Amino acid sequence: MATLGVLAALVHGEIDGDPNVEITGVAEIQNALPGTISFFFHPRYRKYLQTTQASAVVVDRDEEVGDLNAIRVNNPILSFSRILDYFAPDIATVPGIHSTALIGSNVTIGKHVSIGAYATIEDRVKVEDNVIIGPHCVVGFESIVGEGSTLKFHTIIYHHCIIGKHVVIHSGSVIGCDGFGFVTDKGSHHKIPQIGRVVVQDNVEIGANCAIDRGTMGDTIIGEGSKLDNLVHIAHNVKLGKGCLVTGQVGIAGSSIVGDYVAIGGQSGVTDHVEVGSHARIAARTGVTKSIPGDKTYAGMPAREIMEKNRTDALVHRLPELVKKVNELESEISKLKGRG
Repeated sequence: MATLGVLAALVHGEIDGDPNVEITGVAEIQNALPGTISFFFHPRYRKYLQTTQASAVVVDRDEEVGDLNAIRVNNPILSFSRILDYFAPDIATVPGIHSTALIGSNVTIGKHVSIGAYATIEDRVKVEDNVIIGPHCVVGFESIVGEGSTLKFHTIIYHHCIIGKHVVIHSGSVIGCDGFGFVTDKGSHHKIPQIGRVVVQDNVEIGANCAIDRGTMGDTIIGEGSKLDNLVHIAHNVKLGKGCLVTGQVGIAGSSIVGDYVAIGGQSGVTDHVEVGSHARIAARTGVTKSIPGDKTYAGMPAREIMEKNRTDALVHRLPELVKKVNELESEISKLKGRG
């Protein structure tokens, strides 16, 4: 529980209304009950400002809210995320190694580390301070898990991988599995050994059931501050820049280079050996088949600038009408020829 004044101070916001209103939790604006706080940022939800039962809302500094109590801020989404964190349940993790965990030889374990039930830490692993390794995790031979990182249960880190500081990896993800490398000779597929690493830099978050392949010889790199949604596949030797946002079911094929702060929409694919420029925005279900410059928005298969794609789609939508007109013209021409 907190007063509106306390929450406003937390997000450096300006109060419009009663600072002493007590807030007991958070809620969606359309489903909020008295005592909760919600937020508004998208025009499609504006109608709920008139009907919400929330005791307060977080809004942009210029938004009209009528009689509602409000906290006015520059960035409602960022500010509300901090309020969500304030009300989030505190799931305490007690430092220590569970009695069922298997710890190999020559393992280095830092201070205040928690290793859960049935976790396996193989030989020569280094686990730095304040790391949380959940139940049934595996950290492979000579890997490093950086300070303050969290591996949710059933996370698998293969051998020789490096996980940076303050990384979060969610359940079911596999880091460092073999890249898909085969050479075909006389009808047989021969495996190419994958002896590189995966390097996950600091402040990365990796969703559930992701697969990040180790490099064939060099490293697969996930850049600092990048965030991966669930069900993302990063192939061998990919270089993903810093601050990238990669949403669900995206696949990035081998040896591609993705610049900094690239946003990739769901179910998109990037083919192998191409470059995506920094600050590019790739819409959902886009297929990147060749290198594309940064600072632009792309869509379609193959990927092209979104305005070009929209113009093409508009023309395709008119095809039935155009075909009908062509048929009518051909009919008229045939009649004219017949009269001649």
